[in-house]
Amino acid sequence: MNPQDLLYSKDHEWVRVEGEDGTVGITEHAQKELGDIVYVEAPETGAEVKAGDEVGTIESVKAVSPLYSPLSGEVLEANGGLDDAPELLNQEPYGNGWIYRMKLGDIGELDGLMKAEDYEKLVSSEE
Repeated sequence: MNPQDLLYSKDHEWVRVEGEDGTVGITEHAQKELGDIVYVEAPETGAEVKAGDEVGTIESVKAVSPLYSPLSGEVLEANGGLDDAPELLNQEPYGNGWIYRMKLGDIGELDGLMKAEDYEKLVSSEE
């Protein structure tokens, strides 16, 4: 079950919106598909990102996968804890396994993301 207070992208990222800021991570479904995560490359602090852009990579024992930004804006902070413990993405994808925080550039882009129930339908259709 996906947290109801988050918004989701078709690329399996989530966003927790707090005012004009957003915290971004990957969904439980994504981390299960990837398997054991061994390395995370997050976008750099201060980087300007656009919705849909590849902003980093996630490396697992299975593959290297791109990380896409679900929204446009400025990266405020990357989760430095993932440098020493990338497995947090597997253990706590919706908690300490967040990847980066950003200042939202266009609040209207939130309308392009899915609520939990719609994301769950997407995941079901892919299985």
